[in-house]
Amino acid sequence: MSSLPQIKAKLTELAHHYGFQDARVSDVETGRYFEEFKQWVSEGNHGCMSYLERNQDLRQFPDKLHPETCRVVSLRFDYLPEGAGFTQVLKDSNKANISRYALGRDYHKLIRKRLQRLAKDLCQQTQEFSYRVFVDSAPVLETSFAEKSGLGWKGKHTLTINESAGSWFFLGEIFINLPLEVDKPVENKCGQCTACINLCPTRAIVAPYKVDARKCISYLTIENSGPIPEELRSAMGNRIYGCDDCQLACPWNRYANISQEKGFSAKHNLDKETLLNLFDWNEQQFNKRLEGNPIRRIGYQSWIRNIAVALGNSKSSTQTIEALRNKKPDCSELVAEHIDWAINQQLAQDNHSQRSEALKKNTRLIRTIEKMLPRDA
Repeated sequence: MSSLPQIKAKLTELAHHYGFQDARVSDVETGRYFEEFKQWVSEGNHGCMSYLERNQDLRQFPDKLHPETCRVVSLRFDYLPEGAGFTQVLKDSNKANISRYALGRDYHKLIRKRLQRLAKDLCQQTQEFSYRVFVDSAPVLETSFAEKSGLGWKGKHTLTINESAGSWFFLGEIFINLPLEVDKPVENKCGQCTACINLCPTRAIVAPYKVDARKCISYLTIENSGPIPEELRSAMGNRIYGCDDCQLACPWNRYANISQEKGFSAKHNLDKETLLNLFDWNEQQFNKRLEGNPIRRIGYQSWIRNIAVALGNSKSSTQTIEALRNKKPDCSELVAEHIDWAINQQLAQDNHSQRSEALKKNTRLIRTIEKMLPRDA
């Protein structure tokens, strides 16, 4: 039977073998992290994500989620796809801007399989090993454990930042019953920088290290199945699924690495497709083409709702107005309202001050990104 140091060394070796870029160990104390999370929820910042209100004891005490857990292994998996581009799509209001994590395969299944294989192999080191793996699928304070383990620090946009890899990575966890030596946290190096706060299109980062999900484009286009607040629609621009702006604005992402995982490469031209082409998909095409992709889980009606808002923000054209009108009869009442809004935006675009302000902010974002990131991934 291997010693604890040998098991930890094997853990690191296996993590790299299965495609993870880093693996660190922390204890299970949630302390201030849980209290901060609980306060954030109590203020309503989670919006309609009611699942964040439930199972608080499981978040606070990891050993209740998996008995005998005394350590959490946090792992990093880079996902930035090659050729995804940083600014090209943002510059063109007629194209669909999709968060880079969602261009290819659903990361949940891909990473979970890797974690399961890793943990199963680690079982060969000792008969006393008990574990459970997680990938954004249970009440786990994953960014807190990542910070405790030294995998990175919590940025002002609340994402985990790694000094040598930026923030373009997924997190996975393995709860284990072995008292491996814990790793030390790293220094928070955000300093006085407020780029992510200043360049958030909807001002969702309401304070350093605090996001109001109800204003966040990722929340509005993914988690929210209801109407998108009208006062936020113009600021959404052409972002139809998620938003990467706070990461694009972060200077540390000049050190981001291109993922070697081919599964994260863009499918069906999602990295450069036009809004009108995607809007033309029927529900059957949506379900077929996005099979195995995380976008599919929001459903066709939310997909059309999001694109309708983006079309309202795109350059005015008779083709766009016609497409919006033709799609409306096949949509729910909620989506039809967004289509009506988009048509009105198209018709009155030249006089729309909110759109002008959104375009100015988008231009500032692009200029900032281009100065910080001379290479275009």
